[in-house]
Amino acid sequence: MSTKDFIEKDYYKVLGVPKDATEAEIKKAYRKLARENHPDANKGNPKAEERFKEISEANDVLSDPKRRKEYDEARTLFANGGFRGPGGATGPGGFGFDLGDLFGGAPSGGGAGGGAGGGFGGGLGDVFGGLFNRGTTRTQPRRGQDVESEVTLSFTEAVDGATVPLRMSSQAPCKRCSGTGDKNGTPRVCPTCVGTGQVSRGAGGGFSLTDPCAECKGRGLIAQDPCDECKGSGRARSSRTMQVRIPAGVSDGQRIRLRGKGAPGERGGPAGDLYVVVHVKPHPVFGRRGDNLTVTVPVTFPEAALGAEIKVPTLGGPAVTLKLPPGTPNGRTMRARGKGAVRKDGTRGDLLVTVEVVVPPTVGGKALDALESYREATAGTDPRAELFKAAKGA
Repeated sequence: MSTKDFIEKDYYKVLGVPKDATEAEIKKAYRKLARENHPDANKGNPKAEERFKEISEANDVLSDPKRRKEYDEARTLFANGGFRGPGGATGPGGFGFDLGDLFGGAPSGGGAGGGAGGGFGGGLGDVFGGLFNRGTTRTQPRRGQDVESEVTLSFTEAVDGATVPLRMSSQAPCKRCSGTGDKNGTPRVCPTCVGTGQVSRGAGGGFSLTDPCAECKGRGLIAQDPCDECKGSGRARSSRTMQVRIPAGVSDGQRIRLRGKGAPGERGGPAGDLYVVVHVKPHPVFGRRGDNLTVTVPVTFPEAALGAEIKVPTLGGPAVTLKLPPGTPNGRTMRARGKGAVRKDGTRGDLLVTVEVVVPPTVGGKALDALESYREATAGTDPRAELFKAAKGA
């Protein structure tokens, strides 16, 4: 906004009050208009947001007796042609020079007033110079906070995906004061950060750092009459239950980010994100190794020695048949393709089947006779011979 535009602004018209309006009338008009045009009550309406900024700016000037007086004098001065620039241009209707020279931007050497800022040096120059620098950065939209929650899934839900109810507690606009922090819904713009919610500090070497404003705690607004519920912060604790879709194939301890599902923003700002930490209950039969599922299947000695076809369970589906080759050793792992966990691309991993040869705790009858015959038939074979040979050579 140029200085010419600023001088031409009619703050009385913005608030809808006469020029001789009392402080009470100005305050009443501001409260009414601020309540109607507050961004929290007009989400997604940029016109209402811009209108709220104009109302706040007008109230800042007209509610301060000293600044109001200087504002009135300046407008009267320019309206009557009190300043004449080069070429005879005068008043707001025909500037032939930059008013910034009058309000703190004059070249070194000074003007008639002899002050540091030129024409108004320290009086109107300080007031209007500060207002010019504020621009339109007031009461900017503010992003909501990120929220973190936890959810516990069964093994099957983690593999196949699930939609679960999630109860969350987070900061949200206070319902009692509509997020303004003020009982009457008419907070004032923070004088320290001028509504930006941030302040700059020098960091040396010509650099500056930006920090949240300590006075308004980054909100840009200060409650004139703090709300009893939120104590003037404009935020209150809110609980809500939402249905959250957990994608297929999540693993225990995984942290999932859901954009825009966190705490609501302020003044039309976007909502924060929701982070969900997933815990998965163990399964009594199946395990997990990346995108593959694992299962240990017991087999008898004859099945492992002579070979066999065995049935293997799958997670949530029909059993599959695997063929054991003769001489299958204990601990061997075979693969059932496409029977594992769901991958990100929609395909499935494999089911890794580990064979475990089961030794019966007791043997009798024909089984005992058969094993005795087998032992006699293989008496000349020592399965530990290679072990001792390797041990001696080490």
